[in-house]
Amino acid sequence: MGIEYDVRYAVSPAETKAMDTQALRQNFLIENLFQADKLHLTYSHYDRYIAGGVMPVNQAVALETIDPLKSEYFLERREMGIINIGGAGTVEADGTTYELQHKEALYLGKGVKNVTFLSQETDRPAKFYLNSAPAHQAFPTKKVSRREAEVVKLGTMETANKRTINKLLIAGVIQTCQLQMGMTELESGSVWNTMPAHTHDRRMEVYVYFDIPEGQSVCHFMGQPQETRHIWMQNDQAVISPPWSIHSGAGTSNYTFIWGMAGENLDYGDMDACLITDLR
Repeated sequence: MGIEYDVRYAVSPAETKAMDTQALRQNFLIENLFQADKLHLTYSHYDRYIAGGVMPVNQAVALETIDPLKSEYFLERREMGIINIGGAGTVEADGTTYELQHKEALYLGKGVKNVTFLSQETDRPAKFYLNSAPAHQAFPTKKVSRREAEVVKLGTMETANKRTINKLLIAGVIQTCQLQMGMTELESGSVWNTMPAHTHDRRMEVYVYFDIPEGQSVCHFMGQPQETRHIWMQNDQAVISPPWSIHSGAGTSNYTFIWGMAGENLDYGDMDACLITDLR
């Protein structure tokens, strides 16, 4: 089994302001999340968040620790959220097997030692999208189906942002230390997400965009409200959002994205709104 990881350092708004397209992509875009029988991880120094993906095709893939963690096993001091965005698969955690269908989630608490990922069909492999954050307390492992999610409907067709927010790994549905994850699905004809935009200085965020039709793309907007930048993204790519940055996007088609957050506040509504007319 192969494991790949890279490390991204935190950068300030002043540094980001001076970045060209290549530098923005090198610092914030996460490409090649899903490779056959490989574990790909990106370690960000924003809240020491890890985002990654694993796509088992011909064999089971184990969750192994990486050198930056300086740990005996990956979840020795961490928690993890997993959402399957591919075909049906299973996650085995310390001897217990959890079946994850498309768009189902699993939470693994601090202290889980042995984790392996497996697809049920090699011609339609699972794509396990992973988010992990440091944890100070151990909470029970729990699967969360779409039926168990807290669902919120937002937006309108007139403003091209009619969408369904599925809060999967979030307070009120499950106990976590600081990790929160959910999934937003845009309806056909809608393209804007997280608009009006906001920032939240008390936590960072990572988006992964998927369900993007072939030949289409999403333009992700970031930066301070008065100094925005953009990154063009393709299917199954993720982007890191610093605490000081907006995180919004518009696609050439509708799409789905998963948001994951970590920081000092578990209050989902803790955000600083930005007026659309104030964006620059």
